[in-house]
Parts: sequence; C-alpha cells; structure tokens
Amino acid sequence: MKYEKLISDFKDKKISALARMITLVDNEEKDGIEFLRENYDKRKESFRLGITGPPGVGKSSLVNHLINGFAKKYKQVGVIAIDPSSPFTGGALLGDRLRMQKAFEYENVFVRSVASRGSLGGLSTSTENISQLMEIFGMDLIIIETVGVGQAELDIMETTDAVIVVLVPESGDSIQAMKAGLMEIGDIFVVNKSDREGADRAIEFIKSSLSFKKTLKDKERPVIKTSALKDTNIDNLISVIEKEKKLMTESGDLKIKKEYRNEKEVKDILRDLFIKSIDKYLNNIENTNISPYEKAEEIFKKTGINFTEDLWKKR
Repeated sequence: MKYEKLISDFKDKKISALARMITLVDNEEKDGIEFLRENYDKRKESFRLGITGPPGVGKSSLVNHLINGFAKKYKQVGVIAIDPSSPFTGGALLGDRLRMQKAFEYENVFVRSVASRGSLGGLSTSTENISQLMEIFGMDLIIIETVGVGQAELDIMETTDAVIVVLVPESGDSIQAMKAGLMEIGDIFVVNKSDREGADRAIEFIKSSLSFKKTLKDKERPVIKTSALKDTNIDNLISVIEKEKKLMTESGDLKIKKEYRNEKEVKDILRDLFIKSIDKYLNNIENTNISPYEKAEEIFKKTGINFTEDLWKKR
C-alpha cells in the first residue's frame, strides 16, 4: 500500500489503514513517526483504561467481557493487548487475541496484539505511540492490557488514565501484587474467578491493604469481585469504571494526568535523543581513573550545552 493511499484510507477511518500505520509505528519506521508528528493535534480526548495484574488471573477473558459492554456504549473502542514475545521472531504470540472473541462481533472494536519485546514494565516500548495513533483515528476508549510480568508495572500507570488491577482469590497472588507495587497504582481492584473459594476473604484482604496505602488524595478505591468464566458482575464493573471516569473529569484529575503524560513523553524523547547523540563520545573515553561524574561533565560540555553546577542538584 502506497503511503499517500495509506494516509487517505486512514483519514477515511478504514481499519486496515490503522493496522498498517500501527505496524509502521511499532517498527519505528520513518513514515509512521512522521505521521504522528504531523497529526498530533488531531488526537481525540480518548479515555485510556489499563488492565494489569499477575499472570493467570484472567485479564484477557475479563477484557473480552468489557469489550462486549463498552462496544454498546462507545462509537469506537481500541484494545492494545501486550503479548509475550516469541523468543525467535520478537513478534507477539497472539494468545490474548484468541481469548478476545467478542471483539470480532463488533465493527466498532479494533484489537491489536503487540509484542512486549522483553519490556520489564509489561508494556511494549511503542505502546504510547500506538495509543496516540488510535486517538488520531478517533477511538473513544482505549483499553491497554499488560503482559502481566508482575514486577515493574508502573509503566501502565503512566500510559493510561485509570488502572484496573486484576487478582484472584488465592492469597499468594495478592501478596505478590503488593510486592510488585500494584496496590499503589490501581484505581479499581477486581477479584476475578470469584466462583472460587476465598473470594470474600481476598476482598477483605485487599481493602485492608488499601487502607494502609492511601493515594495522594485519599480517594476510595473500589474492590469488586467478578467471574469472567460465568460472566458475573461485569455490568457492575463497567458502571464503576464509568463513575471513575466521571469523577476524574469533574475533579480535573484526568486533565492533570494527560498533561503529566505529555510532559513525561517529551522528557523520554529528549533522553533518547541525548543518549544517541553522545554515543560517539562514550566510545572515546579510555581513562578508567576518572570518576563517572567527571566523565559525564566532560561529555556534556562537548555537546555544546551550557553546563552549570546547578544541574547536579535534585529537582
């Protein structure tokens, strides 16, 4: 597909064009990144919903049911399913998409599996760019499901507007979640597979844990039990999500979150560009007796940027 035709089809809201453009962006190809730059101001104020939790808690099955509900509420729903990477190709294994059969029943739902490519945060490094593409395309809601590595999930908090942490009745998963920091990043907590023994006990355990881990504004964070297998309490979960979105909008928290995300992205891009620009200087440093601080100052000065001692101070 020629690039001009691709752009035309994208503007005509053809899903095939969105899929192709995502491939370009995911592969960091010049045309894809250039399209993002030129169309950044055309983004819709989409609501980004993150779904995370330890492996095996039924995140994908839960998303499948959420799709069924949200497809009837929104004109366009996008889903980014972060899949484990193939050790041979680096591509997504597509396991999540196989569990999201509801998506194929709706023309207004688009699911894209993206390889994690070893990202420790459970997100692909291109997740932010793909989310922006979906916003430019006009998605009202974007659901992002992590690979569930359970150790460095802060990425999902910084990429989305609200985070659902999915757990199961077994206490081991709940304790593991606390160690991973999931208790701090969640806006809504779901005990899935609640048809198992111990669901009520798990809910009390989570509520008790949350009482000791207040967020900055001390807001109450809902804890809900569901069963994706039996399609139990999904409507209630959707209502809670909609309420959270409304509260964030009215309080101004949603606007603040989006502004923070924009600032972080600028810093990340600056960091990447700067590191790439100093690689040639790093290769020329041979004296191992010079401290890392002195080496850093020396390289910094070579870039032509004015160096001052104030740069060492904490912000």
